[in-house]
Amino acid sequence: MTTIGLIGAGHIGSQLARSAIAKGHDVVISNSRGPETLTDLVDELGPHARAATAEQAAEAADIAVVTIPLKAIGDVPVAPLVGKVVIDTNNYYPERDGAIAELDDESTTSAEMLQRHLPDSHVVKAFNHIQAQAITSEAQEAGTPDRRALVVAGDDDGAKAAVTALIDQLGFDVVDVGTLAEGWRVQPDTPGYGPRLTAGGMRDAAAAATRRNA
Repeated sequence: MTTIGLIGAGHIGSQLARSAIAKGHDVVISNSRGPETLTDLVDELGPHARAATAEQAAEAADIAVVTIPLKAIGDVPVAPLVGKVVIDTNNYYPERDGAIAELDDESTTSAEMLQRHLPDSHVVKAFNHIQAQAITSEAQEAGTPDRRALVVAGDDDGAKAAVTALIDQLGFDVVDVGTLAEGWRVQPDTPGYGPRLTAGGMRDAAAAATRRNA
């Protein structure tokens, strides 16, 4: 049994919590407003979930998930995540996050920004290109024909393997697109962002992606 520590309890975070608990994991879930605001969600999730602060969720996590607006990643606790695998679900939306020059000029990616904030953690990009409700509604057993695929990107092979195993257990095939620097291949406005694709289709979509400023 793995404890998933969720920093963020919005659409993606809550669906990942439901999916993880359905597969036998424990979940510690947090948001920016405090544990007391998560009572209804925790009651729904049942005895394998508890609400906490972001610091407590990070401390409890075997695998952490950062699923908050990109503009807030500076608030992600650093020390409790040292040495841990951290899944980054974030996307850059300028209308929400404000203009970020290094993302606008494509000199870095949102996942690399989180890795820079968490220098001693192992960040893996995942779950940023699927609609939240599909995390539960489109999950299928391994070996199911036409099973949906999701992308991972990361700089640490062991961390990617851990996230790949979790994604497979949660109901999806996995396509590894390489390092964190390649995570842009499924960012908004690319072919792989949003549609339901099999592993072959996702590989093709990732390969066909182009940078905004190309």
